[in-house]
Amino acid sequence: MFTGIIEQVGVVASLIRGQQAAKLMIAAPKIFDGLAAGDSVAVNGACLTVSHERRGFAEFDLSAETLKKTTLGELRIGHKVNLERALPVAGRLGGHLVTGHVDGMGEVRGKVARAEGVEMQLSVPSDLVHYLVAKGSLAVDGVSLTVADFRDGLVGIAVVPHTLKATNLSLRNVGDRVNLEVDILSKYIERHLRGEPRGISDETMMRVGFLPMNWSDN
Repeated sequence: MFTGIIEQVGVVASLIRGQQAAKLMIAAPKIFDGLAAGDSVAVNGACLTVSHERRGFAEFDLSAETLKKTTLGELRIGHKVNLERALPVAGRLGGHLVTGHVDGMGEVRGKVARAEGVEMQLSVPSDLVHYLVAKGSLAVDGVSLTVADFRDGLVGIAVVPHTLKATNLSLRNVGDRVNLEVDILSKYIERHLRGEPRGISDETMMRVGFLPMNWSDN
């Protein structure tokens, strides 16, 4: 689990593409020291597992699904990426709950300077629009941001000066694609309201001890 508060902007050291997968290496001396194989890191909002590490560098395996659903396959050597390590149990939730499971890709449609910050307009896939609410949360390339407004498939967000300095959003221009993750709570609420059946029966859940014997939907 992540918070959408970026710890460091790293630099792509290499990206080796295979037939269906890829290996990505990133340099980030500040937060990668002490990292271990098996640790989770959000890279531009996509949760990846460290496969190898050496001082200041970490390598990640990108599956075919990751290459299909995110912009990570478009990275090139020297590109800057937003990085966040998994939230420790005793850590602060400074942004919102971010899983690192990218829901889709958007595109920067507008970018206007406002004081020392910027206002951006992003396209959002039609199947994700209904998860957005004004003043709600949206993770853009792993950055926890607040939805200012949305209409006609475009979402408006204000990026404050600190976020511009601490992330790679200052480098995003009109036409660039970004990774989007909607608020996980909205997806759980939608599923509950739809009354979709559980994947496992209550009887089975009670038998294995995950539910008390007096469990009731009431």
